[in-house]
Amino acid sequence: MFNYIGIDVSKATLQVYIPIKDENISIKNTKKSLISLYSKLKKYYKKESRNLVIIFEPTGSYSALLKDFCSEKNINAFIINPRQSANFAKALDNRSKSDIIDAEMLYKFHVMLSTDDIAVPIVDNVQEGLSEALAYYKFIQKERVSFSNHLESLEVKNGSTLIIKKLKSEIKHLKAEEEKMIVMMKSLVLSDKLMKEKFENISSIIGVGEKAAIVLIHLFITYPEANRQEIIALSGLDAIENTSGTSIQRRTRISKKGNSIYRSVLFMPVLSAIQHNPYMKRFYDRLKNNGKHSTVAQIAVMRKIILIAHSLYKNNVKFDKNIYEKSIGIKKNDV
Repeated sequence: MFNYIGIDVSKATLQVYIPIKDENISIKNTKKSLISLYSKLKKYYKKESRNLVIIFEPTGSYSALLKDFCSEKNINAFIINPRQSANFAKALDNRSKSDIIDAEMLYKFHVMLSTDDIAVPIVDNVQEGLSEALAYYKFIQKERVSFSNHLESLEVKNGSTLIIKKLKSEIKHLKAEEEKMIVMMKSLVLSDKLMKEKFENISSIIGVGEKAAIVLIHLFITYPEANRQEIIALSGLDAIENTSGTSIQRRTRISKKGNSIYRSVLFMPVLSAIQHNPYMKRFYDRLKNNGKHSTVAQIAVMRKIILIAHSLYKNNVKFDKNIYEKSIGIKKNDV
């Protein structure tokens, strides 16, 4: 019999629900606090503490410490997909949102679990390294865009030549940093034999370059149990319909709830695939001919690329045009 603990993770704190005492406690998100919490749980549960299961949502770097701690102490866990927890909260009719309520909700999710869902987390060094590198890449990319926008505003009004020169120098430096991070991330992926194969498999999709393959690998190894629908949601590309009140006439839009780095890095590969990948071009043209806006059609292509890449990653195979054509009902000479 498992003993479930719900933990809501934030940047500075962990909100913990301990059902055996019906107790909600807030602790710092530090290893010292986790050690203290584990001692408390062992005291509460005694011999049954070996059957503890921690239920929490992945929140990037904020939840990394908890995941590492569970792995180090051999504590079982269930890392819940954010989409699952959101849907479960709706089913419970949780109208209020607070860390305390979220921690209790995460605990209650145990009724949905099977034994196969529960395991000691495995810390993947490639995934951890990619997460850190991607976060830094995203940061310097944002800085470069900010500098570029400021440069453009100064050039339009013939601003200070000294500041313009400094801005150009900073932009050049940041571009070089971005390239260094891409090289570093590629080296990290290629250092692992299995990840190298998966990188080559994803790169076999026409239009998907090295940078896109790297971020897709990060997406897939971060959420290894995600299905097709969930992987699209985690990319922030799932559709949201406005169907109530005055918003009923609004267009369907994408949620953008996932990590924005996936969408931003895949934008250029999508444009490339539409031009050079006959299958993506055919798909895009069909959507356009059916009256879809260019942006909507591009998002649909992005979804399709992610799903194809996910299939190649899961099955550890390269893109095979014969299998793909058969799966979507394309006859010979149609492309």
